[in-house]
Amino acid sequence: MWISIIIMNTNRLHRLSLSTVVKNYITSQSESRIRNANKYFHLRRSVTTVAKTSVFEVNRCLIYPAQIRSVSSTTQEKSSEENEKNFQRLRPGTTIDEDEVNKFSKLSALWWDEAGEFKALHSLNEMRIPLIRDVLVSLKTIDQYDVTRPLEGFLVLDVGSGGGILSEPLARLGASVTGLEASEESIKIAQAHLIHDPAIQDKLQYVQCTVEELAESQAGKFDAVVASEVLEHVTDASLFVTCACKLVKPGGSIFFTTLNKTRLSYILGIAVAENILGVVSPGTHDWEKFVPPVNLQHMLEKNNFITRLVHGMCYNPLTNRWTWIKDTSINYALHAVKPLEADGQQGHDSQSPATNDRN
Repeated sequence: MWISIIIMNTNRLHRLSLSTVVKNYITSQSESRIRNANKYFHLRRSVTTVAKTSVFEVNRCLIYPAQIRSVSSTTQEKSSEENEKNFQRLRPGTTIDEDEVNKFSKLSALWWDEAGEFKALHSLNEMRIPLIRDVLVSLKTIDQYDVTRPLEGFLVLDVGSGGGILSEPLARLGASVTGLEASEESIKIAQAHLIHDPAIQDKLQYVQCTVEELAESQAGKFDAVVASEVLEHVTDASLFVTCACKLVKPGGSIFFTTLNKTRLSYILGIAVAENILGVVSPGTHDWEKFVPPVNLQHMLEKNNFITRLVHGMCYNPLTNRWTWIKDTSINYALHAVKPLEADGQQGHDSQSPATNDRN
């Protein structure tokens, strides 16, 4: 969800030399996950050759790559039982994973501890808030606005708002913000914290429901939808993106920050961040849920969105600071827009590559 390591020479990022302790860790404790990663990359190459296979079955193959093998009938029955248990934790018709909800519910009391479990999210505000602000201000049709409240008049949806770490600052910039959160405990923390700032209480509301449910009742309502550090926790990224896109009004924007699906993101984002440095708790991330930026762009294109920016982000756990970098192999941010005439026909701009020129 959060971690990259500062690399002084970004041109040599993929030739990163791990320390002895990391090598030992990868060798002794992560061999099975690396094998699964390799199986995933092999599977992605082979899925295109699968004939007469339903989309549902292919998706299940991508989620559970270790199950794509020749097994005896006894092993097949065992795998079937395991799959059934896995799917029981999913809410029918949604992208919510109850395990993920429970995980963050247990941590809800720590949302506003800026030196605790969510310190990297607090630090990330220094980058994601200016990005959202600058993009939305550039879309304003008026020449003048209140510089202290530049987002006045914008309706913003913060999907997966947690304790309100991102929702509150956006409201202070003048936006009318709806924080969407599946965890009841997290919403209680967010509402309790909101009491301390009466100036934004009429600008911010929290709703406990899913993005799929909200898309049914408030389609095309929001000027901007933000899904920051959320995509890597959902069960069906494509469905999640589709529903999030439905909530954006024509001419509006959608923002993502998330983790790429690379071997490097597994090594640094999980093995190092969770199990060695302890930046976040072990088990916070599931590498199988990470989404490459090209895949996310394709999902957006299917919903007639035009990607405007894809840019890498780098987190330094020693200084608790984020910086923009060109490399997107670990963390990245993406901004896309919904054309004013979203009639299913891609305009000329949609054929141009997304820029990652952010200084």
